[in-house]
Amino acid sequence: MAINRALLFLFCFLAIANTEATFKKCPPLGRSSFPKDFVFGAGSAAYQYEGGAFIDGKGDSIWDTFTHQHPEKIADHSNGDITNDMYYRYKGDVALMKISGLDGFRFSISWSRVLPKGKVSGGVNALGVKYYNNLINEILAKGMVPYVTIFHWDLPQVLEDEYEGFRNKKIVDDFLDYAEFLFKTFGDRVKHWFTLNEPYTYSYYGYGTGTMPPGRCSNYIGTCAAGDSSTEPYIVTHHLIIAHGATVKLYREKYKPYQRGQIGVALVTAWIVPSTLTSISERAAQRALDFMVGWFLHPMTYGDYPMTVQALAGKRVPKFTAEETAMLQKSYDFLGVNYYTAFFASNVMFYNNVNISVTTDNHANLTCKPKHVPLGSVW
Repeated sequence: MAINRALLFLFCFLAIANTEATFKKCPPLGRSSFPKDFVFGAGSAAYQYEGGAFIDGKGDSIWDTFTHQHPEKIADHSNGDITNDMYYRYKGDVALMKISGLDGFRFSISWSRVLPKGKVSGGVNALGVKYYNNLINEILAKGMVPYVTIFHWDLPQVLEDEYEGFRNKKIVDDFLDYAEFLFKTFGDRVKHWFTLNEPYTYSYYGYGTGTMPPGRCSNYIGTCAAGDSSTEPYIVTHHLIIAHGATVKLYREKYKPYQRGQIGVALVTAWIVPSTLTSISERAAQRALDFMVGWFLHPMTYGDYPMTVQALAGKRVPKFTAEETAMLQKSYDFLGVNYYTAFFASNVMFYNNVNISVTTDNHANLTCKPKHVPLGSVW
């Protein structure tokens, strides 16, 4: 799986001792420290950045619904109605990126802004399409490269209402319909596509803990109106992965030959190290990684889930068909990695067979601050 171009968004936390000797050991860091084709860029997500949540024909997303119905689940009770207001300020924002010396900008498209009913058959929102055409053209006019995320968690509410969104395999066809619309509409200028951004976050926090939309979890996990933290995260993940594979297959077969673009995915992971220098802690760290990044990367590379996940979650993990397995193997041209922090991992000896949850299936406890030095931030 050749990665033809480095697509790295770096969050660097540098701890440097306040001594002259230490500074002398640190070489200067600048563009010359990186390969000539290294892309310096910035990233955003539609709901977190655009604003304009209820104007110009945009439909509601599950994030619109969640933040208005459950403001108590947001730290400062805020919502995405206005945010950075990029819907109106995109020219100024792109100009600032250019002044800052950026080479590229990754943004997501709001599914419900271009397809308010979630489907092409439900009608295309011309004003939503116009906004993204203008944004893409502005990025290109400034000599930068657009990197587009197809899905960054903001599912149209109508699809959640119609058939329970990603809990139903019907979502795969609608996701493919939406993705193809984007390829047809913007693919003449967009050459770097991300099918999904951090699908782990969507499954784990949306259906495991209920702290993100659609806010589902078991009653022994959190204050959710409904949900099953032991099964739904695995079902949702399964459909996300199949939607990813089907989209990559479509693009490679139908659009890549003449649009000459690339398609991949952005996954989230953490740097996880054993809390003690023992084989027990080492295995706990590996399990934690398998349940975070391996849960998605393994099927996208080899066509099936890690054996660790299959063994510990058992029959709660859905099965891929032979056709799906073949479709998923090596289903990315590049791999995006979102990295925020690091954890120590320790083994969990006790396992509750009653209150089963995706949050405990890895049999590992993760912390940033064990008895010794802190390793990372909690976010």
